[in-house]
Amino acid sequence: MFKKDLFKIYKTERTLLILMLLNLLLSIGLFIFAILNLSPGISVLKVGYGDLDGYRDGTWIDMLAFPILAIIFGLFHNLLAIKIFHKRGGGMAKFFVLVTTGLILGTILVLARLLGDA
Repeated sequence: MFKKDLFKIYKTERTLLILMLLNLLLSIGLFIFAILNLSPGISVLKVGYGDLDGYRDGTWIDMLAFPILAIIFGLFHNLLAIKIFHKRGGGMAKFFVLVTTGLILGTILVLARLLGDA
C-alpha cells in the first residue's frame, strides 16, 4: 500500500512530495542539532520552561526527548502523511505535513532557547 501510494504521490502530487522531503530534511537537521548538544558531561541542564516556575533543571537524559521527536516527526509523520493521502487525499496530507513542519521548527526554536539559557 505505501509503495503504491508513494508512487502515486510522485506522479500526481509533486508539492506533497517536496513538502515530505522538506519535512524529512528538517527532522534530520533537528536530530543532528539535538544529538550534538546532548552534553552528557554536564550534570544539570535547563530542560523546560514554565510560565509560573521559570526554567526547570534536569539531566542530559531528559534532553533525549528532542532526538526522539526528530525521529517521530521525520519518519512516522511522513508515513502517516502517505496514509492520510490514501484515505483523505492530497489536500489533507499537505496540511498535515505543513503542521508537522511547523512543529519541527517550533521544536528547534525551543531547543535553541533552552541551550542559550543553560
